Amino acid sequence: MKTYRFLHHGRIAESHDVPADATLLPPVTPSKIVCVGRNYADHAKELGNEAPSEPILFLKPPSALLAPGGTIVRPSASQRVDFEGELAIVIGRTAKDVRAKDWRDYVRGFACANDVTARDLQKKDVQFTRGKSFDTFCPIGPCIEDDLDVSDLRVNTRVNGETRQDGRTSQMIFPPAAMIEFISAIMTLLPGDVILTGTPAGVGPLGAGDTVEVEIEGIGVLRNVVA
Repeated sequence: MKTYRFLHHGRIAESHDVPADATLLPPVTPSKIVCVGRNYADHAKELGNEAPSEPILFLKPPSALLAPGGTIVRPSASQRVDFEGELAIVIGRTAKDVRAKDWRDYVRGFACANDVTARDLQKKDVQFTRGKSFDTFCPIGPCIEDDLDVSDLRVNTRVNGETRQDGRTSQMIFPPAAMIEFISAIMTLLPGDVILTGTPAGVGPLGAGDTVEVEIEGIGVLRNVVA
């Protein structure tokens, strides 16, 4: 079942139905956003990297969150801002040292996400923090879907209606069970925390005026414009 979070008549609410005059909000307020890099072999290859032997982790700050329909703002410090469509996992209860076989017990649901990246700054800095952390660089939504088998879902990213990424979650190097086991052995995951599970091949630049859509079957479409 899909759960939306929205602003209606000055109040924040959650519901399975959204009033026509409501404004969608990010469906979660995480304490942290944990991202798994290079989790699709073809994406690692397109950036000139080898497929990793264990999950590569980095963090995006909660201040990077952007609502469905919100505007991605290209920072003046970057000349190359890329889209990365991804499946997001939303944690439902405190998770520490979770065994892979129990991973689903700790998940509230799933959403679409866009791991927006200042690619030139990422390459310049080597590590990922600056290039991944600008305000508006983590659109997520449009809802949380809690009844979904995510083992083989289509992940499709479009820019101005043209498909740029078209992958499947079955292509992940590390599936959700392995990710949650690995991450929870390092840090405690709290309710509302988000895991971004990596992006398929086909990432590319966004320009001012573009509309970018991330669609995952069974969840919906996350749509944002670029300025």
